[in-house]
Amino acid sequence: MAVEIERKFLVADDSWRANADGGTRMRQGYLQGSGQASVRVRQQGERAYLNIKSLTLGVRRLEYEYEIPLQDAQELFDRLCAKPLVEKVRYRVPYAGHEWEVDVFEGDNAGLIVAELELGGEDESFESPSWVGKEVSHDTRYYNVNLVKHPYKDWT
Repeated sequence: MAVEIERKFLVADDSWRANADGGTRMRQGYLQGSGQASVRVRQQGERAYLNIKSLTLGVRRLEYEYEIPLQDAQELFDRLCAKPLVEKVRYRVPYAGHEWEVDVFEGDNAGLIVAELELGGEDESFESPSWVGKEVSHDTRYYNVNLVKHPYKDWT
């Protein structure tokens, strides 16, 4: 069984950029789900993936991901995915033995910057860099699937 354990945090300042890689542009769209899972199409650079993730709240979720042809992803974006698409640049930032992913959102979610950390277990300890702010792992507003329905630009 594929399980993802991921913690999500707001970013407090831009000091993470000093150690970040060059970033990867990403687009992702969501297909109508069953109410128990989200089904996502993601273009990451020149590769594309179909991802299925359980909609359980918290840091532990089932996740399955399969590479698909880039042309299939484009057709799914154009014809079947809910709009707006989620657009972001993902940066990888190493810190204290872990690799953080910092997502800088664009389009309807511009202004939102979130740091994610995948862990091997829910009780795995880690050191937070100074640029990591409030944890939002349990706040569903920050789930990418919800940023389609309620983009950051509409938050008050």
